[in-house]
Amino acid sequence: MSSLISFLHNDAPRFGRLDGEAVTDLTTSFAGRFATLSEAANAGALAELYDAAGDTLALADVTLTAPLPAPGKIICVGVNFPDRNAEYKDGQTAPANPSLFIRFPGSFVGHGDDLRRPPESEQLDYEGEIAIVVGAPGRRIATQAAWDHIAAVTLCNEGTIRDWVRHAKFNVTQGKNFERSAAMGPGLLAFTGPEMLADIELTTRVNGELRQQDRTSRMIFSFTDIIAYVSTFTPLSPGDVLICGTPTGAGARFDPPRWLCPGDIIEISAEGLGTLCNGVRDEEI
Repeated sequence: MSSLISFLHNDAPRFGRLDGEAVTDLTTSFAGRFATLSEAANAGALAELYDAAGDTLALADVTLTAPLPAPGKIICVGVNFPDRNAEYKDGQTAPANPSLFIRFPGSFVGHGDDLRRPPESEQLDYEGEIAIVVGAPGRRIATQAAWDHIAAVTLCNEGTIRDWVRHAKFNVTQGKNFERSAAMGPGLLAFTGPEMLADIELTTRVNGELRQQDRTSRMIFSFTDIIAYVSTFTPLSPGDVLICGTPTGAGARFDPPRWLCPGDIIEISAEGLGTLCNGVRDEEI
C-alpha cells in the first residue's frame, strides 16, 4: 500500500510516496505549490499526491523523518482503553470525556530513527497508538459525520518521560514533549473508510516481546467521538493530527518498571497499517 512520506536525501528535506522499496520524490513535481508534506496536508491536498509522478529513488538511499514536519495542531488522547483506565484509582468508571494534551512537532522522529533518552531522566517509556490526519475542516462536527473529516492514518510511538509527567499537579505536558522522544510514521496511508480503523488490532513489541495488545473497537472514545469532542472547543483544520490512545502494558506498569534503554527496538503495529520501528539512544548534549 502506498504511503506519503517525508525524508532526507543528500541531507536535504524532501517529500514523496513510498511503494515497497521505491520512493517517488514529489518535491520537484509540486515545487511552487508545496515545499513540504505538511503544506500539502494543510491545503487539504494529500489525495493528489498518491498518484502523482516524480523521480524514483531507492528507500535505502533516503532517511525517513516524521511525516508531517509542521502540523497545525497535535492533540493526544490519554487513557482511552478500558484496561488502561483500570490502572487508575477510579478505573472502574469510564471517564465522561477524553483526557487531552498537546505535543510539539519536534518531539517526533521518523521510522527507523532512534528515540532520544534525555540526560534528565532514565524513565523513557513507549506507548503504541494510531494517529489520524484531518483532511476536511470543521467545527462542532457531528459524530456521524466525523469519518468524512479524516484524510490519512499513521502510527505513533507516543514516547513519554514518566517522572516528568508528574512534575506538576494537573498536567503532563513536560513529560510528553522532550525533543525527539517519540516517533510517527512510517508514512501517511490514505483513509479508505470506517472499516480501516473500526476494529483492528494494535500491538507494541520491545525487542520482540509483546508488551501491548488491544483492538480499536474497545476504545473508550472512538475515532469519531474524538473528532466530535475536539472540534467542539477548537476548529479542526486539514493537517491537524489526533493521536488516539494506547493500550495497557507500558513499561511503567511492570514491577519493577521496564524503561527503554539504548539499543532497544520498539515495533508499533496495527492491522492494515504496517509497522513503525525505532531504536533508542541517549541524547547527545
